[in-house]
Amino acid sequence: MSMEITAWNALYNQRYAKDDQRPFSRATIRRIAEFARPHRRELLLFLVLSVATALLAVATPVLAGRVINAIVDDAAVSVVVTLAVLIAGIALAEAGIGLLARWLSARIGEGLIFDLRRAVFDHVQQMPVAFFTRTRTGALVSRLNSDVIGAQRAFSNTLSGVLSNVVMLLLALGVMLSISWQITLLALLLLPVFVLPARRMGARLAQLSREAANHNAVMSTQMTERFSAPGATLVKLYGRPEEESGEFAERARRVRDIGVRTAMLQMVFITALTLVSALALALVYGLGGFYALRGSLDSGAVVSLAMLLTRLYAPLTSLASARVEIMSALVSFQRVFEVLDLTPLIAEKPAARPVPAGPVSVEFDGVGFAYPAAEKVSLASLEEVATLDTRGGEQVLHDVSFRAEPGQLVALVGSSGAGKSTIAQLTPRLYDTDTGAVRIGGVDVKDLTAASLRQTLGMVTQDGHLFHDSIRANLLLARPEATEDEIWDSLRRARLEELVVSLPDRLDTVVGERGYRLSGGERQRLTIARLLLARPRVVILDEATAHLDSTSEAAVQEALGEALAGRTSVVIAHRLSTVRTADQILVLEAGRIVERGTHEELLATGGRYQELYRTQFAEPGNGTLPEGTTGGGAPDRAAGETADGASALA
Repeated sequence: MSMEITAWNALYNQRYAKDDQRPFSRATIRRIAEFARPHRRELLLFLVLSVATALLAVATPVLAGRVINAIVDDAAVSVVVTLAVLIAGIALAEAGIGLLARWLSARIGEGLIFDLRRAVFDHVQQMPVAFFTRTRTGALVSRLNSDVIGAQRAFSNTLSGVLSNVVMLLLALGVMLSISWQITLLALLLLPVFVLPARRMGARLAQLSREAANHNAVMSTQMTERFSAPGATLVKLYGRPEEESGEFAERARRVRDIGVRTAMLQMVFITALTLVSALALALVYGLGGFYALRGSLDSGAVVSLAMLLTRLYAPLTSLASARVEIMSALVSFQRVFEVLDLTPLIAEKPAARPVPAGPVSVEFDGVGFAYPAAEKVSLASLEEVATLDTRGGEQVLHDVSFRAEPGQLVALVGSSGAGKSTIAQLTPRLYDTDTGAVRIGGVDVKDLTAASLRQTLGMVTQDGHLFHDSIRANLLLARPEATEDEIWDSLRRARLEELVVSLPDRLDTVVGERGYRLSGGERQRLTIARLLLARPRVVILDEATAHLDSTSEAAVQEALGEALAGRTSVVIAHRLSTVRTADQILVLEAGRIVERGTHEELLATGGRYQELYRTQFAEPGNGTLPEGTTGGGAPDRAAGETADGASALA
């Protein structure tokens, strides 16, 4: 390896090293060894090849010196040819071993990346929803990308580099000392001029790189937020384009200036080291030539010393930055292990069993719940904050009990923040209860398998989230084995068939990020089509019609009625007209059920439900119920009913 390449590598390793001073325990090293265990045979062969490469690298200068001596001594042509053939053979061997070592390096490195990424991805999949509500997506993705790759470099680059450099250094130093200890010592005197600037310049470059990375991160965040469909809309409505552009330009300008300074520092450093290397080479030739002319040193020895000089300086320079490389790799491992060490709050029991067959009930029995504190589900580094939020743990639900019999519809109503959506999230076990139990088919959800729970429950949330994928892929997420006819049937029942048929790619049309290529109503109807395709036994609707206009809502209500028919259903609604025919209506306030009964029963009590009803349907200006309502009775036709008088969910 040439001195210039060595210098560039030293700068790169220090520039991009992770700045972390945390101690590393033996347990961390043992965990790294566990990840390396499946690759131990390839790793051992890789290290052997690295040592062989170092041996061959030192052999070439020695043979070159003998060629010079043979020429000077007028040796037989056969001797020179033999030495030349040996040098050629070594070059071929180096090339072959280099290719094999590179293949092993790639195999080990990519295999380790695969193992680490799969481990982190599978672990993150098990984390509760609270983890994702707190974590910045970019920080989490960084663990799967840059940190995993940084950890991989510990095996594919650093480990072999340290071993081969130590072997090469010892061999080169030994051979040089045996040839001329005086020239070797003088050459070593120039080493501090070579190594110390590398460390100081590397630290300065690392500081500039971190500064540039911070500016780039801010720019990336600004672009990510502003270039998404909702972000771009918000900027156009309330943003100040000139100021936005000015802020971005200022960040970009600083990155540009840092780039110029970095390029000049690198060039000055490389030029200086190249100059030092040339001076050292001149010293070897000058002093070696002097000794050769005096007869105390062979001419070939001078050539060997000159060639061995790079074999001496290059590994010394690399080893000077080896600690930085090792610590950087350990930091990467540590950051990956941080994620793997987060304990999932929801885990399937070894003896978990499937949901009982047939129609099932949904039961809440004395349920109390508080959202977990940040320290239980997140990391400060993943939230990109100095310290985690200490708030949390406040009780959200208090002794909530109700039962939805098979085929019944239970509606949850109440003020915002009363706990309705929390109940919806506890049912499919997105969170676990703190006290009490949630039962499906008479069995605690904690005792059920996650797969059977997913097959049993279907949920439509308020945001109607879709992946940046085709309509087909978004639907098949619910039931991958569904046929083409079943897909079209679900779209027909969700009143989306005509829309999809009109699209150029039909089912293969990509809906865009979060489905923003569709209107709000179309997006929500597609999530309802996904529910219909899944055919769950229990349906949970969390404001499923919240984003629909009157026309779309009327079109979807019939499909919802079909989806809910014969199924146990829990429906959250703010518009009370959509739950008039519910078998039971639960009124929640501050996490407690304060009223329960049918629509007529609750209106007759004159309690909180009637107050909510009056607020929604009172005639403007006088605060009275709409015409047709008598006492506690229901109006002749509540807002939101279809034209033929059918209720929203009937």
